Amino acid sequence: MSFVELPESVVPCRNLVGGEWLLPPGATLLDVRSPYTGTVIGQVPLTPADGVAQAVEAARPAAALWRSLSPRERTQPLFRFRSLLERELDRLSNLAASEAGKTVAEARAGVLKGLEVCEFALSLQNLDSGAHLEVSRGVTCELRREPLGIVAGITPFNFPAMVPMWLFPIAVTLGNAFILKPSEKVPLTACALGELMREAGYPPGVFSVVHGGRETVDALVEHPDVKALAFVGSSAVARQLYARGGERGKRVLALGGAKNHLIVAPDADPDLTAQAVVDSFTGCAGQRCMAGSVLLAVGDIEPLLQDIARRAARLEVGPGMGAIIDKGAVERLETAIARAASEGARLTLDGRGKRPAGEQWAGGNWLGPSILDHVRPDMEAARRELFGPVLSIIRVPTLSAALAVENASTYGNAASIFTTSGAVAQAAVEGVRAGMVGVNVGVPVPREPFSFGGTGESRFGHGDITGVSSLDFWTQLKKVTRKWSARTDGSWMS
Repeated sequence: MSFVELPESVVPCRNLVGGEWLLPPGATLLDVRSPYTGTVIGQVPLTPADGVAQAVEAARPAAALWRSLSPRERTQPLFRFRSLLERELDRLSNLAASEAGKTVAEARAGVLKGLEVCEFALSLQNLDSGAHLEVSRGVTCELRREPLGIVAGITPFNFPAMVPMWLFPIAVTLGNAFILKPSEKVPLTACALGELMREAGYPPGVFSVVHGGRETVDALVEHPDVKALAFVGSSAVARQLYARGGERGKRVLALGGAKNHLIVAPDADPDLTAQAVVDSFTGCAGQRCMAGSVLLAVGDIEPLLQDIARRAARLEVGPGMGAIIDKGAVERLETAIARAASEGARLTLDGRGKRPAGEQWAGGNWLGPSILDHVRPDMEAARRELFGPVLSIIRVPTLSAALAVENASTYGNAASIFTTSGAVAQAAVEGVRAGMVGVNVGVPVPREPFSFGGTGESRFGHGDITGVSSLDFWTQLKKVTRKWSARTDGSWMS
């Protein structure tokens, strides 16, 4: 049985520069392996600094021309891009799954979420985001929203289609030229998106793809013509990029990691809660910043905890839950599970050693759902983002105690409360520190135009990365004050 359609041959990835697919001179080629099988499915260049400069040079004239067009003119290619996404939905879903380890259904959902951001970007042509006001007799003030120029997005492995589409549809529609630097672990989907952007009719240089690792990122940060950087990844890297970009006068919005809390009250709906918890910590094999990785069990909810363990144990790796991105990640997760058990946590469900039946999956990277109970708030499993299908259960006597644990986290991405009481739900909504909150929702991702972004070490920079909040990140406001003639019947300003 096949869970995903892998590429039939090795895909040679290239940079999209000035509308052409180019191999940067002097670039080292890196094999791309599928987490499902461990086999090579692509090759990606690690672009050196001069390759980044080549892409920026091609984007410079494109940015100047693109910004001069009206919002309506800039929106037309996006209508075509959206249609192409729908046409290529199955291919993109299998491609993203094959390189990121997601199930095809999860990859498909990621493409559709990206399509939702495209639809928000399509609405921008009809929004008057500026202002015009007569501030005194004969004197008017105006706000004009203008693009920054050349901007870049640095995106992670876990959502090869969705996270890039959080960024570039809005950025280019607002008049910027955009350079995408995808994770070197998942370059195939980025190339497919580049193909569709070309087919949609975007002028050469308006959208570029530059592959690579740390040297490529450093070159984007240091290039003076790159005016803004958006990043999604670990908190450690997000903090560094935010600091380095700020030193160079760049605008930076860097989303980091998370340790999201699912607070379960004694009156929670048993069926709804158990399935939501399992879906939250096992979805995308736990490799997402919105995974609920800590369950705060308020009072005596033992039957519900047992049901969660039963449901998670029935989940099959492969058809029910995807693979882990690489073997290093599997080793790190297995080590974290063993450490938590040695520190006193009770391993009630052990996913180590699980893999799908069939020799074709023997080389893949697998870890089944794992549950650690009686975790203390000071343990690594309670504090650090493990980024895998591991649920840590902390038992607390009251909602106040649960909120204290949530508030003490250095992260602040998401939290959810499970209850049938409106008063309990409201107390949790008001009390949690996270930037995204759910009520009886395991993965509280806002729908557009409500924006995506956390607090604390889950976000470095101001604003959110999608929705209305993102408009201020990708543009700058120009203030214009006009007076055409002297007036004697107005205020001092006239």
